[in-house]
Amino acid sequence: MHYVNYVGNLAELAVELANSGEPTGLRREFFRQHSVAEPDPGELSRLRPALRDAVAAVADGGPAEPVNDLLRRFPPDMHISDHDGEGTPHLHFARDGEDPVTWLGRSCGAALAHVICGDPDVTVGRCHAGGCPRFYVDQSRNRSRRFCSATCASRTTVAAYRARQKQAR
Repeated sequence: MHYVNYVGNLAELAVELANSGEPTGLRREFFRQHSVAEPDPGELSRLRPALRDAVAAVADGGPAEPVNDLLRRFPPDMHISDHDGEGTPHLHFARDGEDPVTWLGRSCGAALAHVICGDPDVTVGRCHAGGCPRFYVDQSRNRSRRFCSATCASRTTVAAYRARQKQAR
């Protein structure tokens, strides 16, 4: 695993948790790889508001205090790991097998700290579709993403087209 993929994937995990909190393939794979149990919804509900505030701060370009709050509550336990067996050691922000909420708080908090401090390979944004409260992670080459999903992009494009057609009449 390349380190930038690790930070980007953890940022994606933070965004997924901030958006819905529903278990995803990415979360299940991270938990499997790191021997972390799936948290019960009640435990996860304690983390989600702070995580959502931190993701919003990153998406909006600051202030950094919500990310710092997350880091204070869940200080990263940085260490070098080669769990994937590829012979490529990389940094981890939490220990394998930890309590799931602690693992998520440490890992997502540290990744968001990297992003808010200007990690050049990962951008977190807020969906530009009217009325959509969701966030997204943009790891594209030109950082041009503006929507959380193809659905929001399509809905916005169709609405703009219809508005132009109505004006043309």
